[in-house]
Amino acid sequence: MQTPVNLIPSALGELFAEVNYNGYITLADRYGLMAAIFDETLTEEDKRSIDRLLRSVCRGKIKLVKELSAIR
Repeated sequence: MQTPVNLIPSALGELFAEVNYNGYITLADRYGLMAAIFDETLTEEDKRSIDRLLRSVCRGKIKLVKELSAIR
C-alpha cells in the first residue's frame, strides 16, 4: 500500500520563485521536487515548471548546493 503524496498547494510556486531568485537549489528543495514528481494530481503547468527547472540545472544556470536549507 502506497501512502499518497499531498503537497501544500503553493509549495511548488514558492520553490520555483526561491530557486530562480537565489540561483541555487538546496537538498531540501530537491527532496520537495522528488515528492512532487510522485504527486499524480500535478497540473501540466506544474510539470512544465519542473521540467524547466531541471533543464536550468543541467545547463548550469542553477547550481546544486549540499546545504539542507537556504537559512544561514
